[in-house]
Amino acid sequence: MPKYVMTYLGGNPPATPEEGQKHFAEYQAWLKGLGNKAISPANPLKGTMCVAPDGSTSEGSQTGMSGYTILEADSMDEALQAAKACPFLGIGGTMEVSELIEMTF
Repeated sequence: MPKYVMTYLGGNPPATPEEGQKHFAEYQAWLKGLGNKAISPANPLKGTMCVAPDGSTSEGSQTGMSGYTILEADSMDEALQAAKACPFLGIGGTMEVSELIEMTF
């Protein structure tokens, strides 16, 4: 079954601890609804560093990527439907969905 990477971009932090708890509960319910298809369900990122072609480094993300989920789905359409139901969109975030190509070496 194909695998898809759902990349989380942007999003607004919660204004209050209660708002954060509510969003987290919605996110957990969404993940639970994905069942076994969410094979790597919640992977938040922090402390991002960028490496330039000349080897110099800088703090922060050029893309605003804040995390990802890996999902097994029958098709891109199924993966997109799952992404459209994600509560991350409700906090002003954007999601990118890409098919994961498995490389063999």
